[in-house]
Amino acid sequence: MSEREITLKKAFPHFSNELLHEIEAHSGFQIFKAGDVIMRTGQYIKSTLLILKGQLKIYREGYDGEEFLMYYLQPGQACAISLICSTKNQTSQITAKVVEDVEAVTVPLALMDKWMMNHRSWYEFVINTYRTRFEEVLEVIDNIAFRAMDERLEFYLKRHAKACDCKEINLSHQEIALELNTSREVVSRLLKKMEQRGLVNLHRNQIKLLF
Repeated sequence: MSEREITLKKAFPHFSNELLHEIEAHSGFQIFKAGDVIMRTGQYIKSTLLILKGQLKIYREGYDGEEFLMYYLQPGQACAISLICSTKNQTSQITAKVVEDVEAVTVPLALMDKWMMNHRSWYEFVINTYRTRFEEVLEVIDNIAFRAMDERLEFYLKRHAKACDCKEINLSHQEIALELNTSREVVSRLLKKMEQRGLVNLHRNQIKLLF
């Protein structure tokens, strides 16, 4: 097993050795820096990414530049939406931005179709990716439809902390407001209330979770 196959195996332990060999032989390996936008709304998708290291943010963009966070991608994951768009030759309806420097494998469309038929481990990975992301998007929709803004903010912070596996969230109040589609003043006021309740410590462009 080559060094790259070993790296792949660490991120995707359920892939068969035969599949790992094909990925190593026929797919590309790329590095993206924090802040890079690697997928935009309206762009045709000819491949999908398998994340080896780092973190991506997947979100929808509004007409006025507002963002709607859908989910994060981490090592061992792929973007369900890019899988769907690439197989149907459709344009992307989302934007993907690098949060932490990313190392990824680019899998071309033709290989994805072939692997669905020839590799059980790839088939199960794709189906599980669809199911996991669908459940996560449903959770986000429920959060928007049925929760007040203070509950949405707490949900957002918990989700972000889980994605980065950390308790310190390095975001400004304006950035949070943009993703929650509200105003900076509302976010600041709610965060101050959370601090008074002993749930967070507030610092400049950083929020430390205490729950």
